[in-house]
Amino acid sequence: MIEMTPAEIAAVTGGRLHRIDEEAAAAPVTAVEFDSRRVGPGGLFLALPGERADGHDFAAQAVTRGATAVLAGREVDAPAVVVPPVEVRDSHTYLGAVDPDGTGAAVLAGLGRLARHVLGALPGLAVVGVTGSAGKTSTKDLLAVVLSPLGPTVAPPESFNNELGTPYTALRADAGTRNLVLEFSARGIGHIAALCAVAPPRIGVVLNVGSAHLGEFGSRAAIATAKGELVEALPPGDLPGGRGGVAVLNADDELVAAMATRTPARVVTFGRAADAHVRATDVTLTAGRASFRLVTPAGSADVALRLVGEHQVSNALAAAAVALELGGTPDGIAAALSAATPASRWRMEVTDRADGVTVVNDAYNANPESVRAAITALGQIAGPDRRAWAVLGPMAEIGDGAAAEHAAAAENARAAGARVVAVGAPDYGPGAEHVADVPAALTLLRERTRPGDVVLVKASRSAGLERLAAGLLTTEGMVCR
Repeated sequence: MIEMTPAEIAAVTGGRLHRIDEEAAAAPVTAVEFDSRRVGPGGLFLALPGERADGHDFAAQAVTRGATAVLAGREVDAPAVVVPPVEVRDSHTYLGAVDPDGTGAAVLAGLGRLARHVLGALPGLAVVGVTGSAGKTSTKDLLAVVLSPLGPTVAPPESFNNELGTPYTALRADAGTRNLVLEFSARGIGHIAALCAVAPPRIGVVLNVGSAHLGEFGSRAAIATAKGELVEALPPGDLPGGRGGVAVLNADDELVAAMATRTPARVVTFGRAADAHVRATDVTLTAGRASFRLVTPAGSADVALRLVGEHQVSNALAAAAVALELGGTPDGIAAALSAATPASRWRMEVTDRADGVTVVNDAYNANPESVRAAITALGQIAGPDRRAWAVLGPMAEIGDGAAAEHAAAAENARAAGARVVAVGAPDYGPGAEHVADVPAALTLLRERTRPGDVVLVKASRSAGLERLAAGLLTTEGMVCR
């Protein structure tokens, strides 16, 4: 974050100084933090309501730990910038369930104004936004890998992709930062547009339009409308001085490719389609890891991914297309992609146990497309000689077609040669073995797995199946028959 003072922050956010004298109003603020346990000297503590506690109650503690001031929605027992209330027009907020008095919404609005100001003070910064129904976090991680050799790069920790995560990540950029990568998520029309207003991107990447959140949007067409808000927010492609917008679109997804008509930016496509600007040819798979020839207008190079899953080819192409726009070379990009390892937890994490069982932890989230990709990877890892287990929990937020999608996932798993274990309420059909919860699934797998087996753990985040994957990797989990 560029250095600011509480007085400057108050001016930018429309707030007022509370318990801050003239000397304190000029003290430096160099970072923001929403966890009072992590705040340090020079920090601005964000007093946000959480699931179990309200950050306003920890304001004094944050200052004791060194925070210069608190960004608050009401007066607190500490030096603070108190931001004005806001009218919440959208019934959805990520903090709505725990923000009855609107102070959290006010702090988020102030934080957004602060982030917009800071980014406006960094004219040489390339802001890259990524959205899509699946693959956002993996692509964000790959972008960080391929852009870092080109200059200091900031990317979100884990999946910081909403009203808090976007400005929080943006404020990690400073005068030395060359590239800022942001992941944009949406649960309704207008959400991505609002995030782009906080952190205006120059390059926008749309990966795919799938079934994630179909229950909230109602149709894939509506999802496409929401995802396309990213490319609509880009600047015109013909701006001088390297300021022109670039829309990076998946040529293999017709709903994404159609977004070319919705943007003023210059369009660059990626995919396996023969007419894609950045494409993959000669794709081969070894134990679930893809190798391919990266073909670009600037030349070609060979890539051998260490990430698991054929779907990572598309993510890698998207990252390569952005890197080329920002000065990368095919050889340098290929080398960076080939060296990349998983950076965010619970996404196709492959661990070989000492007893020969392989556990694939992909339990962060699930939708029909990501489940199909994970099952395909499971079959590729297992090959013809190893037994495969698909341990599946619920796919949330996919609407009226949930029953059919769960049944289709089970059929895909059986077609890949996998034994299906369904955890919790979803009905994966008569061919699956249904268990009530994580402990029951763990007991079953401890009793029935044997050396050489491959176990995929996949579900929507709310199911908590990451605990099952962790249990399989403990000493107690290694009870093979």
